[in-house]
Amino acid sequence: MIFSKIVWNPIEGLDLGFFVVRFYSLMFVVAFSLGWYLMKKIYIREKISMEKLDSVFIYAVIGTLLGARLGHVFFYDWDYYRNNLLEIILPFKFNPAFEFIGFRGLASHGAAIAFIIAMYYYSKNVLKKHPLWIMDRVTIPAAFGGIFVRLGNFFNSEIIGEPSGDSPFGVKFIRDGLSKAEVIRETGIKNVNEAYSAVVNNPKFANLLEAIPYRHPAQLYEAFGYIFVSFILWFIYWKTDKRNNRGFLFGMYMMLIFIVRFIVESVKKSQGGFEDALGDALSTGQWLSIPFILVGLYFVIRAKKVEEAPKSYTLK
Repeated sequence: MIFSKIVWNPIEGLDLGFFVVRFYSLMFVVAFSLGWYLMKKIYIREKISMEKLDSVFIYAVIGTLLGARLGHVFFYDWDYYRNNLLEIILPFKFNPAFEFIGFRGLASHGAAIAFIIAMYYYSKNVLKKHPLWIMDRVTIPAAFGGIFVRLGNFFNSEIIGEPSGDSPFGVKFIRDGLSKAEVIRETGIKNVNEAYSAVVNNPKFANLLEAIPYRHPAQLYEAFGYIFVSFILWFIYWKTDKRNNRGFLFGMYMMLIFIVRFIVESVKKSQGGFEDALGDALSTGQWLSIPFILVGLYFVIRAKKVEEAPKSYTLK
């Protein structure tokens, strides 16, 4: 019952006076730093030059962030961004008023697509190996990185779940339940952080706190699932010879990551997108996950045939 009484009201980040370093951004730094360390261990084992390690890091960062941003824009919120094109590439909000917000809209499906494209160009232009060689190996740090990205979402009180009802895993996301404008208006306190703290701690505002429902911490569910995926891939690479079956680890990553995503989407609050056009049976995230799962299954099955007929994998 550990989650039954959690009221989540974290500060936005580390206030440096002139700039706030958001925890979400810090989690991305942790994810990419860990990814670099894990790839270094893999490159040492595979006897790949360390000069090529820095390049894969650059390709991965650019591909992931650019793809995640464009994925959110086109999959989830094109109706807004088509009328606010500058906000796609700038960390500012111009409508209804100018505000620095950072890049809050990031979609993992877009990140996955751009990441694959980036790794293809890296393999062709830098590594000079078959694209699936790098994809099989880079999926390991990618899976570990996903854990910290979802923890960043938790700190940001975003990508939250539906009301949890009688579930013991409920969390009150204070900063999602009340916008900055609302909390200032309702409390009369101009400092945003102080206003949120008052809602949590001051009995005078108990009605505001009570109105915010407990919700499933979908970000933590997803992060927990990614822990298992990460260690499964790590074990396969280091303890079995499946790493030599071209495409097997990549396929396992695609299947497992997006199966976790598909399952957790069932308790997520709707993120918008095109789900209304296809009925309410599945969310946008679930619809987008299905092709990734099928692609993963294809590569897992085909990888088993590589040992029998390796020539079928000649890159042209």
